[in-house]
Amino acid sequence: MSDGTAKAAKPAALTPDICVIGASANGVALAIAAAAFGVPVVLIERNAIGGDRGPLATQALIASAARAQALRDAARLGLAAAEPQTNPGQIHDHIQRALATDRANHSAERLAALGITVIRGEARFTSRSTVTVDGRPIKARRFVIATGARAAPAVIPGGDTVPLLHESDLASLTRLPERPIVIGSAGIALAQALRRLGNAAALVTPESLLAGHDEEAATILRRRLLREGLALHENSAPLRVERARSGLRLVLATPAGEMTVEGSHLIVTGPRRPEIGNLDLDLAGIRHDGSGISVDRGLRTSNRRVHALGACAGGAAASPPDHAGDDHVGLLLRSILFRQPVRIAPVSEPRVVWTRPQIASVGLTEAEARKTGGAIRMLRWPFSENAAAQASGETEGFVKAIVDRKGRILGVTIAGEDAGELIAPWCIAMRAGLDAGTVAGMPLPSMARSDASRRAALSFHATLTARPALRCLIGFLRRFG
Repeated sequence: MSDGTAKAAKPAALTPDICVIGASANGVALAIAAAAFGVPVVLIERNAIGGDRGPLATQALIASAARAQALRDAARLGLAAAEPQTNPGQIHDHIQRALATDRANHSAERLAALGITVIRGEARFTSRSTVTVDGRPIKARRFVIATGARAAPAVIPGGDTVPLLHESDLASLTRLPERPIVIGSAGIALAQALRRLGNAAALVTPESLLAGHDEEAATILRRRLLREGLALHENSAPLRVERARSGLRLVLATPAGEMTVEGSHLIVTGPRRPEIGNLDLDLAGIRHDGSGISVDRGLRTSNRRVHALGACAGGAAASPPDHAGDDHVGLLLRSILFRQPVRIAPVSEPRVVWTRPQIASVGLTEAEARKTGGAIRMLRWPFSENAAAQASGETEGFVKAIVDRKGRILGVTIAGEDAGELIAPWCIAMRAGLDAGTVAGMPLPSMARSDASRRAALSFHATLTARPALRCLIGFLRRFG
């Protein structure tokens, strides 16, 4: 063979069962699970494996801030309260340790050891059945797009003249901004964490705090944020930002007119834009729009060989920005490997605001349930009547379940410590079609916060005590000893 012929030879096509485009957290999880069943898998990623690590960096920062606030609140538990002395370098190291562990769990070497073929490069569809990476074709039986989403560029006039950060930048910061202005409802937990770490933080939200969540929960959180000294500007839209001698000046449009807020940095949170621009989806016959790749309830695109999941999926899979998780990976495994019919159920996917106290919800809020026009009941239990909350001194918050007259669960909101964990049984109950009576019968620990969920569910039976027929039955049975 001549040199010219060798150079012209095209690389052989890869023919795996599944080709995952994008090594986001969902993409990696799907690839690992499929490979565990012995399925040939190719995983394509152009950037870092594991996706955007900004959210993990934020969670690590929130954890540091929670410890700092615990020192301030120690007097409630009989300990000497103290103002924490923050060490920016050590906070940075804490964040980097969390990121390093995550990177190790998602390293290309580990994935290769699990039987996954990892390819670095830009994936592009060249037909309905072929993806090409740097000239190498991949013809898979099924393609799964899991490219995730990235922060949309800021559109504030003057934003290019001042220090401007996104959540993804937190992973590399060696020093926290002293007077940050956090813009966007998605940044509530971040703004609170920065304030707790001693920074003069401000939060600007275009709508009211926690719009779309339970109003009672929003009131509890608002009271906590103001008590901790966070400058809160609700229903305020950024008009422009200007450089100032002390840093920057943000001009806001408020119901009362224009006002200015001064700070050192702008931190812009949300919205996020699906990372699908370079895939040449049209060549594969895949419909898409601003919300992402259009999928049906089975996460299938308009090309039946291609699925999409996670943050890049729109259509029936579109989710609010504060949704805390989904079961897309499990559903796709059942669909692709076992040919089972699957349907996503966004109503049973939790939403969590990672503030302190946390706000977690699933299904309808009270306001949404009342708009349905059907008969509903509110089952409520405050943490002030929960033993674990009393022992820790954290009694703010409640468990609130909305049910219909038969006890079917329509929605749940939990406001309080560890709400993100406490919402889990309710998510399972809603997905399984269980009613409040079943939750009331769950054997939950009596000295744990989770007991508040059981108590709330038990209140569904409270009206039974007033039924004359039931009282007569009890009276009749008493005659037999």
